[in-house]
Amino acid sequence: MTRVEPVEIIEDGLVLRQWRATDADAVYRACQDPDIQRWTTVPRPYRHEHARSFVADRARQWELGTAAPFAVCDAATGELLGACGLNTIDRHHELSEIGYWTAPWARGQGVAVRAVRAVARWSFDELKLRRLLWGAQVGNHASRLVALRSGFRIEGRLRAADPAGGAHEWFGSLLPGDVPASGEVGPAGQGTLDARRAVVFGRPQPTLFATAGPQELSLRPMEERDLDAIVTTCQDPETLRWTTVPENYTRPDAEDFLRFVRGTWASGTSANFVIADATDRYAGSVDLRLSPTDPLLADVGFMTAPHARGRGYQPAGLAALCAWGFTALGLARIEWRANVGNVASRRAAEKAGFAMEGTARGALNHRGARIDAWVGALLAQDLS
Repeated sequence: MTRVEPVEIIEDGLVLRQWRATDADAVYRACQDPDIQRWTTVPRPYRHEHARSFVADRARQWELGTAAPFAVCDAATGELLGACGLNTIDRHHELSEIGYWTAPWARGQGVAVRAVRAVARWSFDELKLRRLLWGAQVGNHASRLVALRSGFRIEGRLRAADPAGGAHEWFGSLLPGDVPASGEVGPAGQGTLDARRAVVFGRPQPTLFATAGPQELSLRPMEERDLDAIVTTCQDPETLRWTTVPENYTRPDAEDFLRFVRGTWASGTSANFVIADATDRYAGSVDLRLSPTDPLLADVGFMTAPHARGRGYQPAGLAALCAWGFTALGLARIEWRANVGNVASRRAAEKAGFAMEGTARGALNHRGARIDAWVGALLAQDLS
């Protein structure tokens, strides 16, 4: 193994240097942070001896040439702001994996982005690496945003990963020439839109509110106590007629659905809400699915419990969800589609403000057959 000589990188208001024994107290304080404990593999509870071991191990990694870990410090004050470095160095394949965290007292200042860019430039220019890898657990939207703003291309999701064992689910790569220049936003899609969504999906799913006549409704995350009502709704003939829920719907199907909607919130691809009445009883479901190709586009889907039909719950819930999509997620257009003939769905969409745009021939696959669909849309300016 070729030894990597320790260096000091000074760039964009930061100093990246070797770890010192005197850093242990700051590392101990930083690693009490719930987010660091949630998204990294630091011991829990984190003790002083863990911090001392951390800084000592990083010094040995430099000596062995297996990694290049940096303490990230403020260039003016010397205060420790975080960690960034190469977790492994594969000389044979000329690649490495980058890792980073920001101390809670230094967040909101772009520390991680500046540090990652500095380490990346050094890796390509001095170590002559040809590729850097990035990985994170699904749901770690803050890390994903840093990677995007540092120039990484997010390439997919690793199936059957083991997050509890430290395995990454999201993964991406960075090549020489991908690193943005100092001051550039980087290839983070819509820039501020990505930041907004990182905040939304990086937090627990919120509860929204709506009114249907005198009835107060809440749109909240799905819970296990809703599963029996979901089974009843999905066994209903009208639900089976107009949707693609499995036939002979069972409790295990509902449990799979709950895992699915929790996973899509964590991944930031869709938001499914239960519509609950004033007694918090399940009255239906409504979901907003983000387009994988157009960051300003989403589509909606919904179903109503048999006992709650005809009461205006679904239009009220749909309108509240769309308003949230426009304001919280920055969407420009939300689309609705339904099988031609699904008058109840069309009425709910129209009452929520959707404008009907026509019929799309053979647009939907309904239980193995291509069928025509009614199409409608709601635009952000429609709510102004």
